[in-house]
Amino acid sequence: MRIARTAATLSMLASLAGTRLVAQTPALQSATAPAVRHLPTAADSAGIRETALDYIEGWYEGTAVRMERALHPELAKRIVRTDPKSGRSGIGTQSALTLINATKAGGGTRTPEARRLKDVRILDVFENAASVRVDASDWVDYLQVAKWNGRWVIVNVLWELKPEAP
Repeated sequence: MRIARTAATLSMLASLAGTRLVAQTPALQSATAPAVRHLPTAADSAGIRETALDYIEGWYEGTAVRMERALHPELAKRIVRTDPKSGRSGIGTQSALTLINATKAGGGTRTPEARRLKDVRILDVFENAASVRVDASDWVDYLQVAKWNGRWVIVNVLWELKPEAP
């Protein structure tokens, strides 16, 4: 309400001075300009799911082409690890190239077929950004996915190892 009164006051002062007021702030523009928004489509959901499956299935199969297709070249995959002795946390990081090479080397193929969990859940989609959870055999990945050059790719991954069974 205060912004509306301020805008009205500025408009009145501008008209008295014989000038036209042009909104310069998002708050003032939002009162007069309609919002243009991209709503996710079924094709977006399918593209996001396909990207997540290229990532996890590519890993398990050792198919580097699928992994590479799923990743943005500047991807960062991170995990927070805490040293049990000192209690200090650090961040471990993997790049797109690290993941592609590890896939090519067959890292995921060592996971037995029966343990190859690949549960994909799209948590949220807004415009050209999405959050996806992938439950895998021994870990959970939270993917940040973006529509880049017309296709969905993974930009960031934050992951956590599942606790070992007692």
